[in-house]
Parts: sequence; structure tokens; C-alpha cells
Amino acid sequence: MADQYLNDSRIGRLIEQALFEDVGFGDITSESLIPEEQLGTAEFVAKESGIISGLDVVGIVFGTVDGQVTFRTVLDDGALVEKGVVIGRLDGPVRSLLTGERVALNFLQRMSGIATLTHKYVHAVAGTKARITDTRKTVPGLRMLDKRAVLDGGGINHRFALDSMVLIKDNHVAAAGSVTAAVQRCKEYLKARSIDVKIEVETTTLDQVREVLAIGGIDRIMLDNYELPVMAEAVKLINGAVEVEASGGVNLQTVRAIAETGVDIISVGALTHSPKALDISLEFRS
Repeated sequence: MADQYLNDSRIGRLIEQALFEDVGFGDITSESLIPEEQLGTAEFVAKESGIISGLDVVGIVFGTVDGQVTFRTVLDDGALVEKGVVIGRLDGPVRSLLTGERVALNFLQRMSGIATLTHKYVHAVAGTKARITDTRKTVPGLRMLDKRAVLDGGGINHRFALDSMVLIKDNHVAAAGSVTAAVQRCKEYLKARSIDVKIEVETTTLDQVREVLAIGGIDRIMLDNYELPVMAEAVKLINGAVEVEASGGVNLQTVRAIAETGVDIISVGALTHSPKALDISLEFRS
């Protein structure tokens, strides 16, 4: 799965854009203070415990800055790191290490923050069958990395983009006139174009759940903002006929109770729309 993301040409372009944004046409501070030939070593150090994600991205950042820089990882993405532990080491021209420092840390800290938050949710539902998934509530342009970080934290990925699967939500239903009309139109559209994707329908009431089950041919039903007793009733009503996803009102205080209703998947927008960056620093060694 890691290669699927990192070998994508969009990652290289993203890193180039990030470097141009940060460096512009040159790091004038480092260039004015440090001889071009000066070599050095620096280490990425965790300032708090968490799950590491983004080390491969760091390697690409410094490879883009200067091919002379060597990056050696001490841990792997997805590993638990404790405060004070060295994550990876850089060797090469000091100017280049300083030039790539901020961009590398921005990616590493954000991705590790997402992975760490995801891990907390996964741990919270341990022992249930529920899996934690992300949403499309990602920073524009960073979706591939945000979703990669969710995987490193032990979660799973929901659809990547609008072309990945059909997800009929309340606004689609309102536009179509009813759940049945929306589903039928989608099925006709997919069949006419030989498009083979899963179909999920968002519901807000038990009556809508019954309507979706009566239609048939659906892969997943979303229970959006259900009260826990009603959610449990919906799960019993569905009775394993399709996958069940819970959404809305999910946080670390509520996720366990949601999982215990018997849902298969719990989607958590907070994983990518409001993670706290993991505190990591780059420290130079003499």
C-alpha cells in the first residue's frame, strides 16, 4: 500500500511545490552563513510518544533538495515511538539539510499526528468488529498523504475520490425525490456505462433503512447521526445483509459505544480535518 502512494507522480509534484513555496529561489540564510562544502549529520527526534508516518516522504524531500543527502530510518512507518527516541538520521551538505528541514518536518509531523490519532481510535474499539475509516475531509492536495497516514495508524481508507464509489447522501436523495429514485438512477447509470463500483446509501431514519433493504443490490448502509439505541436497532434490522457504517458524532469518548452497537465501520472526519501534529524536531550533531 505504501508503494501505491509513494510511486504516484502526484507525490513528487506535491513535494516540489512545497519546496518552492518554502525555499523560493534559495535559502539565503544558509547560503550566507555556511560554506557549500560543509558536511554534517542531523537526527529526527520524537518530542512526544506517538505513531510515526511519513518517513518515506522525508526521504523524497531530501532527495529532491540534494541527491548528496543520505537519509537512514531507525524506525518504520506505523511504528510506535517514545519521547526522546531517534527516528531517522541525515548525512550530507549542511546547507541542504537546513533547506529541506521545514518541509520535511511539516509532512512528518502532520502525517504522524494523523497516524497517532487514528491509533487512538483503533485502540478504543479493540475487541469489537468495528474498523476505523477516514473521510474526504482532508487538506486539499494532501489527500494521498493524509490517507496513507490513516493506514499507518491502523485504520482503513474510505473512498479516495468521487469516482471511487457511489455514496448517495441526503442532498442526492433530496435532488432525486426519494431514496428509491436515487438508487435506481445510480444503478441505471452504472449499468449503462459498465462501471463496477460499490454503492453506499446514507440513511437518517429506520424507515430509510427499510427502504434501502427493500431495494436490494446495495453494498453498504450508512447510519448518519443515529442515537445509540436506534443505531443498535438498525444493525439488527440489517442483520448482516450489507456492511453497516456509522457516521456523525464520533469522538474518542463516543466511539466505543458506537462500536458496541455492532456496526462494521466507523468513519471519523477528525482523523484528517483536525489532527494535532506530533512534536518532532531535527537536531544537528557535532
